[in-house]
Amino acid sequence: MKKDSSMNPNLKLHLPPPEEVSFAFITRGGTFIDGDLLVNRDGVRIVSQAEDESPPPIKPSDNHLSLADLDSIKVIGKGNGGVVQLVRHKWTNQFFALKVIQMNAEESRCRLVAQELKINQLAQNPYIVVCYQIFYDNGAIFIILEYMDGGSLADLLKKVGTILEPYLAAICYQVLKGLIYLHHEEHVIHRDLKPSNLLINHRGEVKITDFGVSAILASTSDLAHSFVGTYTFMSPERISGGKYDNKSDIWSLGLVLLECATGQFPYTPPDKDKGWEGFFDVMLAVVELASPSAPEQFSPEFCSFISSCLHKDPQQRSSARELLVHPFIKKFEHLDVDLAAYFNDAGSPLATF
Repeated sequence: MKKDSSMNPNLKLHLPPPEEVSFAFITRGGTFIDGDLLVNRDGVRIVSQAEDESPPPIKPSDNHLSLADLDSIKVIGKGNGGVVQLVRHKWTNQFFALKVIQMNAEESRCRLVAQELKINQLAQNPYIVVCYQIFYDNGAIFIILEYMDGGSLADLLKKVGTILEPYLAAICYQVLKGLIYLHHEEHVIHRDLKPSNLLINHRGEVKITDFGVSAILASTSDLAHSFVGTYTFMSPERISGGKYDNKSDIWSLGLVLLECATGQFPYTPPDKDKGWEGFFDVMLAVVELASPSAPEQFSPEFCSFISSCLHKDPQQRSSARELLVHPFIKKFEHLDVDLAAYFNDAGSPLATF
């Protein structure tokens, strides 16, 4: 990989200090409170500013899901954000994914959890994993989510190795629709877009999940400056400690698609036998090296799409709206690509009990 001549050769990686925030949460009477967000064992609600300091208690709705009515099947995911279990509703036999977050973490982590809950509560879109209910009980947050029985895009890659362009375009179309909703309607930067956070199901649907490090901005034009997320998919401006906007998600999308197409992470370590010595070397590569590009074996449309995502300068990167009408996405529209059959033929890594 060649050096990017536009980059300063003396550039040193700058890791910004943790974002300074005025954050306070309290638990009063078994309720988790952060600003206008209230969560307890009965559910969640957003309190309007018109309500007084002692809002009425949360009451279960008619279609209320109760933790007592869920049987745990098995653990299907683990991470810094908590544990995800496959659960089954006792009375309907419907499957859900239950994310459990222990709230014994430091204050900054609790702030991110509160943000995740707000986004899950507000985000309602066909391309976002559905959040059915949220509880706080016995020192833990419980989030009942839609169960995506095909697993993640990362799981699919382990099965198929690489994804051909027609299927990749159909997958990308759905991800872009989700990003357009997040970026332009909810003013949310996901900040952790990667194959394991894109879930699939037997109906051929692709949905964005995990808002554990996401940011809500006052408007689409606002900038964020905190250093959170998975470092390998971070944009150069985020790694360098600069301000960034929703174009940072577009960079991540470009890396995701390139990995899906080639079957390997787009950045290659200097010594392939030894691999990367540490995350710091990967981050330096993202900042200092020229942007990855699609190999010549791929179509010109795909190569152009990747270039549109992976400009070092975020101002030159295309938006999700612009990418939705890119020739790569349009190229396969008439083929009526059957993602349902493709996902089912690949086999589901999670739906077997």
